[in-house]
Amino acid sequence: MDENKIYWHLPGFCYFFYLNQVTIRLMKDYPDKFMDNYEVGSVYGTFPGAIWNGGRAVFGLTGKGDMQKIISTYNRMGVPVRFTWTNSLIEEEHLNDTYCNLIMRIADNGQNQVLVNRQILEDYLREKYPGFKFISSTTKRITSFPEVEEELKKGYFLVVLDYDLNHDQNALEALKPYAGQVEILVDEICFPNCPKRKQHYEDESRTQLEFEKGTVFPCPNRTQKPSFSECRKRPAFIAKEELDDYVKMGYHNFKLVGRGLPLEMVKESYLYYLVKDSDREFIRKKMDQTLSRLTAKR
Repeated sequence: MDENKIYWHLPGFCYFFYLNQVTIRLMKDYPDKFMDNYEVGSVYGTFPGAIWNGGRAVFGLTGKGDMQKIISTYNRMGVPVRFTWTNSLIEEEHLNDTYCNLIMRIADNGQNQVLVNRQILEDYLREKYPGFKFISSTTKRITSFPEVEEELKKGYFLVVLDYDLNHDQNALEALKPYAGQVEILVDEICFPNCPKRKQHYEDESRTQLEFEKGTVFPCPNRTQKPSFSECRKRPAFIAKEELDDYVKMGYHNFKLVGRGLPLEMVKESYLYYLVKDSDREFIRKKMDQTLSRLTAKR
């Protein structure tokens, strides 16, 4: 990674396939209208129905041809696809899953990445698919500086910081020697110190494994339909005006949420963080026109 660049990791490589494509192409076509030195570092997510997936359960099925098309589209644009293999309930019996291993074989070209949080799956993937870059997931809920430091010493390509540390100046200062290995989730919608967050991840993992949507998880922070304006009021949110402070400390990997959220909310986050204020409406119009044209062809 180029330390002079700021890398953004975008959600929903499959669900937001068109939005992500359009955003990446607009960044290449109109670089003067986007923030200086910004680049898409990866697109993360899963193909529907993959039992190794965690964080948010995603149902359905994607055919082999569509998998190849989606992965190759991003890779041709120089963007890695990052798989969210963060199901916290994976056991040995799940390692030989045909569908998940097919995904890994298709993506095994030296360009792509995996997020991990379960040691048994990580060990299996490192042995069988060593060509991928491995990233420690925020779903591990590592919330203290000593624990994060230990995680950073394990040789991960990146470690995604828990959102509870987003504004912890003591931890951020202490982590400066490792800043290039840290990825920060800037627009988390949860409130700090949520007592049920890890339980929520386990509930989503079980839902994915058992293909059972079940009941809605009793989240203590659940509100009305999520919006980006509401997200900006959350305590863990990092405003674009604050980003320079993080960059000066050496942090240059930033992640945007979006899996399971409305497309309009995700689009607003892209426009807010990536685009210069003076050019936001121009890029919004270009984005909407291109999305309309692409979706009309489906």
